[in-house]
Amino acid sequence: MALTQIQQIHQLLEDKKHVLITFRSQYSSDSVASALALALFLKKIGKRVDIVSDQFSLPKQLSFLKQSEVIQSRFRHLQKFIVTIDVAKTGLNELSYDVKDEKLRIFITPKEGFLTRDQIRTAQTDFKYDMIMVIDSPDLSSLGSLYENNSDLFFQLPILNIDHAPHNEQFGHINIVDITKVSTAEVVYELLNQLGAEYIDEPIATALLTGMIANTRSFKTEHVKPTTLTTASKLMSLGAKREYIVQHLYRTKTIATLKLWGQALAHLTSYPDLSLVSTSITREDFSRSGATEHDLYDIVDELIANAPEAKLILLLHEHARQENGAETIHAFLHTTKDFDAKLLTQPFHPEGERQRVTFTLQSTSLKEAEDKIITTIREQQKQ
Repeated sequence: MALTQIQQIHQLLEDKKHVLITFRSQYSSDSVASALALALFLKKIGKRVDIVSDQFSLPKQLSFLKQSEVIQSRFRHLQKFIVTIDVAKTGLNELSYDVKDEKLRIFITPKEGFLTRDQIRTAQTDFKYDMIMVIDSPDLSSLGSLYENNSDLFFQLPILNIDHAPHNEQFGHINIVDITKVSTAEVVYELLNQLGAEYIDEPIATALLTGMIANTRSFKTEHVKPTTLTTASKLMSLGAKREYIVQHLYRTKTIATLKLWGQALAHLTSYPDLSLVSTSITREDFSRSGATEHDLYDIVDELIANAPEAKLILLLHEHARQENGAETIHAFLHTTKDFDAKLLTQPFHPEGERQRVTFTLQSTSLKEAEDKIITTIREQQKQ
């Protein structure tokens, strides 16, 4: 008789000791909160866990979540390289090393005689992880350099893929992809509830409710269902405090962020024929407001919440000017489920997923970049 998915996961977890949790480089609050909830659960059942996401930087509004500070932006190490030298005949007098031109040199002085290559053996240990859980990610390439530079890790270890997006490519050995849910956090809750409901405590419930609130803009989006509210109610009964979460997610904007928001509104342009609104941020805007590029994610979310008639939100900003004077413009495009952001911006080689992408344009001004992107979107829509 075939095992159910939950039975397969139970069986998979039984002999696993060190689990890697990761999510897409263009992460959302749902990605972070879901990963933290899963990590807290796994630690409670005795597993070692690392959360790693390419170039991760913890958003201020999520710093209240338990153990959010432990998420890493890169792998510390994955394997150990072992050099074995047979010194039975020569003995060992001295061992030293140095690093020159980014090359490690090891110096071995025998007590007597000499060493030959035949006395040297090399080996690698197994990977430090024995299982991977990929959260809220459409495919492995969305993990960025974590996957690109360590593909062997992902080929050799079993992968549990957890998501709610319909465009997920089902790349895991086990795929828990439920497109009826409004967030990955809701999918994670259903999974943990079946794996061990007794382990879901207040910090886990808080992380899960945070992911749900963030992905539904506090249950205001059109895809919220009665089952969504039922799950939220269950999490609140387990200790998650909705008002506390909302306070951190939406009511802790810094003065710098508010000033940058004002600049974004001042530069706002509407394209009714495309159902698109666009805004741009200059280097001077960053300087005057005291904000950073990370605050731009808040601005995109505010534009989505405050421009309900817009089906496409385009945000552009200037990077610091390069030494050769060349300009780099960074663009974010967010779309509703009616549009495919990756398809609309395909000529710019975007990174991200169907409804949220980012890309850069080189050696161009903000105005030229906006005109080029708008023209491209218009042409793509016609096609």
